[in-house]
Amino acid sequence: MIEDDLRATFVRHEPLIPSTGPLRVAIDRLAAVRRRRRQRFQAAGVTLALLAALGVGVPQLRPDPPVVGSLSSDRPAGAQSGALNVLLLGVDGFGEQPSYRLADSVLLVHIPADRSRPYLISLPRDLEVSIPGRGIEKLNSAFYSGAAEPRPDLDAGYDLTRRVVADLTGVRVDAGAVLTFAGLRRITEAVDGVEVCLPEEVRSWHTRRTFPAGCQRLDGAGAVDLLRQRRYLPDGAFDRDRNAQRYVAGLIRAAVARDVLSNPVRLTALLSAAGKGLAVDDDGLPLTRLVAVLPELKSVDPVGLSLPVGPPAGNASRLPLDPEQGPEFLAALRADRLAQWVAQHPGQVNPVR
Repeated sequence: MIEDDLRATFVRHEPLIPSTGPLRVAIDRLAAVRRRRRQRFQAAGVTLALLAALGVGVPQLRPDPPVVGSLSSDRPAGAQSGALNVLLLGVDGFGEQPSYRLADSVLLVHIPADRSRPYLISLPRDLEVSIPGRGIEKLNSAFYSGAAEPRPDLDAGYDLTRRVVADLTGVRVDAGAVLTFAGLRRITEAVDGVEVCLPEEVRSWHTRRTFPAGCQRLDGAGAVDLLRQRRYLPDGAFDRDRNAQRYVAGLIRAAVARDVLSNPVRLTALLSAAGKGLAVDDDGLPLTRLVAVLPELKSVDPVGLSLPVGPPAGNASRLPLDPEQGPEFLAALRADRLAQWVAQHPGQVNPVR
């Protein structure tokens, strides 16, 4: 009897149930957009990634309409005349063998409006930041939180990290790239090795290899080994960040020596070498628009900087922003006055050679 009553009730109310057609169309549309974005992130991104890694100028890579939220700016999104900021994330994982990893290398490449030279700004992995949905955490956990489980989503990890970095710095992130160690190894091999100049000897905790002080040419395996090291370094992760800047400077020199930056054919071949180990948010812009910005740079010799931070806070080992120099540095970044800041704080520059 109860079953019959329930069936009769459902029959009476069935005409009141809204059609699922519009909902299904909306879901399909969102799925298609997501699928196209993932394809763009994994395939079209190869062009921008190395341009960003080399610290060279790139056009803004967001859609023409203003970006909402923390990335909004008074500067038109399609403009290429203002300062540009490119976010680079180094992830030990993802690629041929996806895994859940933290983004232990976070580098913001700032290209000033005067196109004088690029600035490589290391953001410490243990920097104390606010992560949406997680509260106060370390910066490197933003990628993990965005990638989520059970299957890691590389572009979602990048998106959340980009949002956190934009909120922290107050600047718009125009483009970005995620580079795995597998991709870095292939790029290094494609230029026949990268010269890295170390101020002190570095011993590998992973392979027991010793990297002597001074300049040395590293193959792909050597470059990956060096950039993974922090345990035996005097300043730990800070020294690892500085070595990453030295690697980027060496990669720039190798690309310039081979006329890669001004030759689209050679540039395309080099970028293709990274394969699946390189993914970029470039909004599908063609290579010709990216290469067109390169001649604007007066120098490709980068300036290495680190975001000023204070000592660890409590037992959480999180690093707060330096209360004095931190806000001053970020104000200079937002105002595109890093050259003046460097002139006033020459001791804060990380030698890259």
